[in-house]
Amino acid sequence: MTSYLFYDIETTGLNKCFDQVLQFAAIRTDLELNELSREEINIKLNNDVIPAPAAIITHRIGVEHFSRGLSELEGIQKIHALLNAPNTISVGYNTLGFDDEFLRFSFYKNLLSPYTHQFSNGCGRMDIYPITVLYSLFRPDHLIWPNINGKANFKLENINAQNKLFEGQAHNAMVDVEVTLALARKLFEDKKMWDFVTDYFQKKSDEARAISCESNITIDEKNHKIGLMVNGKIGSASQFIAPVIALGQHQHYKNQSLWLRLDDEKLLTTKLDAISNTTKVFKKRFAEPPVFLPLKKRYLSLLSDERKNKMADNQKWLAKNPTLFHAIADFYQHEKYKPVPERDVDAALYDIGFPTPQEEKLFSQFHRAERSKKWAIALQFPNMTRQTQAMRILGRHFPEQLPDKIKKVFNAYLDASPVDFRGEKKLTVSQALMDIAELQKTDKLDDTQKKLLNDLRLYLSHPYKNRF
Repeated sequence: MTSYLFYDIETTGLNKCFDQVLQFAAIRTDLELNELSREEINIKLNNDVIPAPAAIITHRIGVEHFSRGLSELEGIQKIHALLNAPNTISVGYNTLGFDDEFLRFSFYKNLLSPYTHQFSNGCGRMDIYPITVLYSLFRPDHLIWPNINGKANFKLENINAQNKLFEGQAHNAMVDVEVTLALARKLFEDKKMWDFVTDYFQKKSDEARAISCESNITIDEKNHKIGLMVNGKIGSASQFIAPVIALGQHQHYKNQSLWLRLDDEKLLTTKLDAISNTTKVFKKRFAEPPVFLPLKKRYLSLLSDERKNKMADNQKWLAKNPTLFHAIADFYQHEKYKPVPERDVDAALYDIGFPTPQEEKLFSQFHRAERSKKWAIALQFPNMTRQTQAMRILGRHFPEQLPDKIKKVFNAYLDASPVDFRGEKKLTVSQALMDIAELQKTDKLDDTQKKLLNDLRLYLSHPYKNRF
């Protein structure tokens, strides 16, 4: 039976490569959103993770909780099993914007398959946040929409407060799951709309909708599809919707289609040697936001006359400047993320590729083995990156099982300042203490937050490796 797994995570920070999950909560439902089961998992703090002070005062998981719960290895294995149960559609609020990728890295770091919950055994993903944005545009009377300083605001806690969906502390994982499920049930009341928007999270359906779009413009005697993209990142000033023209498929990231925004006044000033300065492009993977809509009158009505005029002007300009259009398409089709040579092993997910069947078999043996036998199995991994991952798993959870020489390597890692695939450094004790000092200068903290920061300051003031 296909089921939804509504879930939420609370983490030590925002860095998907170096932070960790502290709290996971989930409610499994049938497709009519009737509850089937629920799960809460608390996870101990790893000995190589420094919690971000801003995260601590947001979710309010303090020092006293750092030693409670399962080890990260056990906790992530349980989460992986929940998301990978056959015919599970994992869903949350902005999960495709944060939680899903965070868990992907958590699975990777713990030698678990990072992608199977997206496609294997009937599994898939969905996100209530972009669904909510679509309802705000096309079913505006369905909810009371929060408005902050004259702008639409889709923060979950604000939608909850306006519509009285569920009572509880925001940024507690189970509370956020309850709120998300209550919101989904409210949206589900309009079943026709629900079926329409959830179909965008089916890869074949989403792709078919884009392919079937008949609107196009002719540039250099070739037709190019035009349509509309809906995305929360577009912003309330633009009604979260923007006109676009297809630039084709990315030549390196094969699952990405590229769409040039057509209502940007800077587009007319584009030069061959500075394309990225005056162009905005959406990178679209099917079954993920942004949502593509055909260029129909009822959708176009969301654009102001001024934006429609800009769109028309840009279309004419592109038709008259085919060389520039092709240059823009070529630029984005071949654009690649800048390599970070010093990128750490924990940040190597997108570089390392899929494990071979042999590696998957060895990873499974590693997880099933008694702790005293794990390192011997890790030494059979053909990839040194994977051996390093195994070393870190043992160093975090079973340091006594590492040979003395390897313990020194792990301790050197604890003293290092690794960087992720974007070149961002892992949070250090000294930086965290400075962040605490800055936060303590503000007058916006309540008494609980003040205590959380002070407790964290004292906790971090002890020598790092001696705390565990």
